[in-house]
Amino acid sequence: MKHGFFITGTDTGVGKTHISTALLTAFNTRGFSTAAMKPVATGCANTAQGLRNDDALLLQQHASLQLSYEQVNPYAFAPAIAPHLAAAQAGQIIDLTRIKRGLDILSAQADAVIVEGVGGWSVPLNADATVAELAYDLGLPVILVVGMRLGCLNHALLTAQSIEQSDLPFAGWIANVIDPAMQCIEENIEALRERIGAPWLGNVSWNPHASPIEVAYQLHVPFHV
Repeated sequence: MKHGFFITGTDTGVGKTHISTALLTAFNTRGFSTAAMKPVATGCANTAQGLRNDDALLLQQHASLQLSYEQVNPYAFAPAIAPHLAAAQAGQIIDLTRIKRGLDILSAQADAVIVEGVGGWSVPLNADATVAELAYDLGLPVILVVGMRLGCLNHALLTAQSIEQSDLPFAGWIANVIDPAMQCIEENIEALRERIGAPWLGNVSWNPHASPIEVAYQLHVPFHV
């Protein structure tokens, strides 16, 4: 693996998959082979093939390598609840070592791997670990997706502070507009640029129908990492 990023967000529903598929597409268009993981997903649908998560399916679709669903999403749960609760209801414990083994396999095959977290940075995965601990175990540079809506400044600054304290490379943050009615969007973005030490990697404008390549054109991704 030459490149890799762990994609986290200020909350659930802030566009992590929107950004992850754009990054996969950007790497693909540059001639890199790509793989993707969403290690833990909740809110999965029961299908003839088993539990399936829409976000994980999109990641599987946009990776250039042909990956099994289980490689992309090793922990899938039906209830749309916090992952540690969903795992407990299913009688499982989310094992970070198993996830790391899966990433190592993908890293040996792909030039670039995108790993999308679940929920926000501090969401519990089991009794002892959060998404932050998972990111630390995987060791990838972190990209923070900030969902631009009222209240995002507090969420973004607290999350950025926690990432900075994790000793992981903080590759940068992306402003993703998820509320087109938000007032003073540009001023809020500027406030974050002044306060977050990591690089600003672009603004993604409101367009729920934008293709991954259209989103990729709005990003300034450090492909040298």
